[in-house]
Amino acid sequence: MSTFPHAAIVYALASAFLFALTNHFQSLGLMGSDARTGSLINIATGAVFYWLLAPFVVESWYWFTWGTVLFAMVGIIRPSLSSLLAIQSIHVMGPTLTSALTASAPIFGALFAITLLGETLDFKTAIGIAAVIAGGVVASYSRQGLVRDWPLWAIVLPVGAAFIRASGHAVTKLGLEDVPSASFAVLVSNTVSLAIAGAAFRIEGRPISGTPKSFKWFVASGLSAAVSLHFLNSALQIGDLVSVVPVVSATPVFTMLLGLFVFRRERFSWRMLVTISLVVPGVMLVAMK
Repeated sequence: MSTFPHAAIVYALASAFLFALTNHFQSLGLMGSDARTGSLINIATGAVFYWLLAPFVVESWYWFTWGTVLFAMVGIIRPSLSSLLAIQSIHVMGPTLTSALTASAPIFGALFAITLLGETLDFKTAIGIAAVIAGGVVASYSRQGLVRDWPLWAIVLPVGAAFIRASGHAVTKLGLEDVPSASFAVLVSNTVSLAIAGAAFRIEGRPISGTPKSFKWFVASGLSAAVSLHFLNSALQIGDLVSVVPVVSATPVFTMLLGLFVFRRERFSWRMLVTISLVVPGVMLVAMK
């Protein structure tokens, strides 16, 4: 248990807010570009940001530890793959539904605990999982039935991103027990992800497409995501995984509020509101286990 549980909660809330801001920045960038370009710029921005900070936050012994290996393993799938899935989901489904469905990350965390650690599935956890599933059904419903302005398979995008993030959180926490530096964890993970994303671009022969304005939004999203990951890792370092990740799931609430009061660019339907109302409490119930 953390000696400063309230600090962990504050860090997690700050991370949730910045993740929501990242979603909106990415959505604006996608108006003039594509998901792969956005993901590459996002990851590159975060990597450059932390390399600039490295002389002030990294100690030489960090590099020769098991923690560095774990951070690198996380970087293979996050943020390169998780960011690509999330950005593509924002492009197809919009930032609010994406945030709501990626809030299912603690569900996967609970499943990891049950299957790998031998924990039991209690009533609250079962109700929480059911609420998240119900949220996905509501997101697909309209007066004409299951008619959407996005394809049903698109649910795989945010849920896949949530699965990757949940596994990444668990491995990152293990690494932080060996190397207690939230910034170093982001530095290593983003650097590995950048190498993978850059190699994929080169192999596929893809051009970096977009407008200068879209690039600026992607850079902004990269900075926001980078700082958000720092707060998240700081929370994981001093708090428990089951307590931190559900608080980060407040992201869809922040996304909705930012979209309504700041960006004023997304239409909110009853489906979105009900989805958020089901998913967020459902995740919280899972965390109460």
